[in-house]
Amino acid sequence: MTASSNVAPAREELLRAYDQVRSTTEALCEPLEPEDMVVQTMPDVSPTKWHLAHVTWFFETLALSRSGAAYAPFDERYPALFNSYYRSLGDPYPRERRGLLSRPTVADVYAYRRHVDAAMTALLEEGPDEAVEKVTPVVTVGLHHEQQHQELLLMDVKHVLGQNPLRPAYRPRIDRPDGTQEPSAPLEWRRFEGGRVEVGSAAEGFTFDNERPRHAVLLEPFELASRPVTAGEYRDFMADGGYQRPELWLADGWDLVQLEGWRAPLYWEAGGSDWRVMTLGGLRDVDPGEPVCHVSYFEADAYATWAGCRLPTEFEWEHAAEGQAVTGTLLGSGAYHPRALRAGRAAPPGEPLAQLFGDVWEWTTSPYAPYPGYAPFEGALGEYNGKFMVSQIVLRGGCCVTPQRHLRRTYRNFYYPHQRWMFSGLRLAR
Repeated sequence: MTASSNVAPAREELLRAYDQVRSTTEALCEPLEPEDMVVQTMPDVSPTKWHLAHVTWFFETLALSRSGAAYAPFDERYPALFNSYYRSLGDPYPRERRGLLSRPTVADVYAYRRHVDAAMTALLEEGPDEAVEKVTPVVTVGLHHEQQHQELLLMDVKHVLGQNPLRPAYRPRIDRPDGTQEPSAPLEWRRFEGGRVEVGSAAEGFTFDNERPRHAVLLEPFELASRPVTAGEYRDFMADGGYQRPELWLADGWDLVQLEGWRAPLYWEAGGSDWRVMTLGGLRDVDPGEPVCHVSYFEADAYATWAGCRLPTEFEWEHAAEGQAVTGTLLGSGAYHPRALRAGRAAPPGEPLAQLFGDVWEWTTSPYAPYPGYAPFEGALGEYNGKFMVSQIVLRGGCCVTPQRHLRRTYRNFYYPHQRWMFSGLRLAR
């Protein structure tokens, strides 16, 4: 897919973005074998094959089929299989049964992608102006949607490989500790005066509906830790009986610890006198300087209680992030795991907080709820965010597998408090 020099600039830019996003998704699958791409290890995990098909279904169903231009569907049966949760568009195949779909094959799914990509390219290059204008907003959403699935795909691949007793690596020789004996950057506190501040997006560029509208909130003065909590610091919490002390835990969290037998973050394994961690680069020793990762909200809150602190609200986090560059250990870094912050390499000059973007999604205490005056996307896309605004918690900042172009200071991620297979960590507040 290559933009023609005769294509209008707006179309060329959209086609170039489409090509880049779709190519990146397939590049992320290159290290995988077909057998890796069909496994579902728990209901929250989707097979890689399903991710590839679902994001393609999005463009076929919400763009091509509604553009008004001629389009022949690849297979009339696919929408029932690859619709995720859009009830207005049909009855989705049960999420927990996606791993039972041995057919269509991985090869069939790639053929499906090629079919839709060819039709999308033809539409963006040669389609009538009114058709392109009609689909541009939904294509833009679709590109950000696929970038979300690039992150989800790697989260799910890690869970699949992590359940395999061979502990296979997604990409060998990545995310290794740097081998230095230099200590981690010390945790320091940064003060923010608070007051009446504006939060939410007023940007002219793309944002999700859940980031809008911009509105005022009142913040009391607060402090944030200069960096996320490290694996070494979390190990101290574990050594002090953190998973055995009910007074540190929210009631539902304590019940879950007992039910699931949690004694460490997900992917940590006892190895001799210390701990090892499963990464996308394989099993290795825990680097005490790297941000602790794969902890649930319950674990993050228990650690904060143990440390005599708390977690920030999402508005404190967003206010503190104002003016900081959206850069860090993100998908393009090739690390695929949070990186240690060593002494002498703290926040960039002029920026008070280190590792604010990338490395780990940071839990907040804020429930995922609509902003005052919230208006969902129109049509079927109204199901994208609003219907999930209950019983979940907001996380901020992105992680080591988040595409940089997808991330913003106002971006709101959300998960249930018990979930921890995502790249989630914490930053203390007080």
